[in-house]
Amino acid sequence: MTGRERSVLVVGAGMFGIASATALKERGWRVTVLDPGPLPRVEAASTDISKVVRMDYGSDALLTDLMESAIPRWLDWNRRWDAELYHEVGFLLLARQPMAAGGFEHACLQTLNARGHAVRRLDAAALREWFPAWNAALYPDGYLNPAAGFVESGRALSRMIDDARAAGVAIRTGDRVARLDEEGGLVRGVVTAAGERVTADLTLVAAGAWTPVLLPHLREVMWPVAQPVFHLAPADPSAWRPPRFTVWAADIAATGWYGFPANENGIVKIANHGPGRRVDPDAPRTIAKDDEDRLRAFLRESLPGLAGATLAASKTCLYCDSFDGDFWIGLDRDVRGLAVAAGDSGHGFKFAPVLGEIVADAIEGVPNRFAARFAPRAPAGRKTEEMRFGMS
Repeated sequence: MTGRERSVLVVGAGMFGIASATALKERGWRVTVLDPGPLPRVEAASTDISKVVRMDYGSDALLTDLMESAIPRWLDWNRRWDAELYHEVGFLLLARQPMAAGGFEHACLQTLNARGHAVRRLDAAALREWFPAWNAALYPDGYLNPAAGFVESGRALSRMIDDARAAGVAIRTGDRVARLDEEGGLVRGVVTAAGERVTADLTLVAAGAWTPVLLPHLREVMWPVAQPVFHLAPADPSAWRPPRFTVWAADIAATGWYGFPANENGIVKIANHGPGRRVDPDAPRTIAKDDEDRLRAFLRESLPGLAGATLAASKTCLYCDSFDGDFWIGLDRDVRGLAVAAGDSGHGFKFAPVLGEIVADAIEGVPNRFAARFAPRAPAGRKTEEMRFGMS
């Protein structure tokens, strides 16, 4: 490709795709993005009212380190966009038993303390005083990390798309990719559902939950998983806003429940990260029959003031789960002309300000202290759920 502009075709205009497209454009690539649209696409995991932004990753120093670099850039984006889309309202991590070595919450606390972060330990009395909505008798231990919060993910993705277009990225909507245009182990682009061939020097598949559908040779290492999401409308939203109610995870390894304060429309989002259920990404996004029952039981026990709140909406959020919970970023090991940026595993959006650079470095072979962790790899071993819990 010496002597001419390198071209890359990015399949997917979610966070992974747009962040990667912008980073590659800034490095001199000619970039085209294909997506069914309209953008932000409602079905994409990136498109929602909120995603958690937090550096609380147990004893995982690398992901903690990566988020330490991402959070200041979220604040930079707020200033550049002249809009507070990242809300640094803090993150409350609660435990049903006193924190002890071997537990996720304890590992988070130890890591953050060792790295000099000003987290506040909370016993039941402090929880009752600071966050009175909680059943403090059920949560005798926990902490508040003030350097955390949530991002209005759908609105943030819209700004990222605008930035990509302003940088010169060509974004085509209305194009559903049917298959790769591949011959002899070399990918030359894609074929759309309408039969059009779109070519490029490199094809980057960043299609979220649709990635293993488009790339069946990756189905042993990643798959689409549905997790339930609920939007509640309490009668008095003011009682569910910071500082008295903030982003939280309630004994996450055991319960799976996490949530957000009321947004400007008075909606309290609560979701569950558990084993989930494998699904066809094009299937209806309805929750399972007993999901709301499980939510109401949790609320009656933990947040009784929300137990009777009106259910304004429910849906499933689709993770593209990798086998070990880490992202899958880099040139394909077996197919020339193909790269992948996927495997969000329910915790990708918070890394948006730094992820594009990791993808671009992986593609260009530039040393990056984070890239090796996410490179295509053999499926040996699996992380524990409590270490890689997602918060979409």
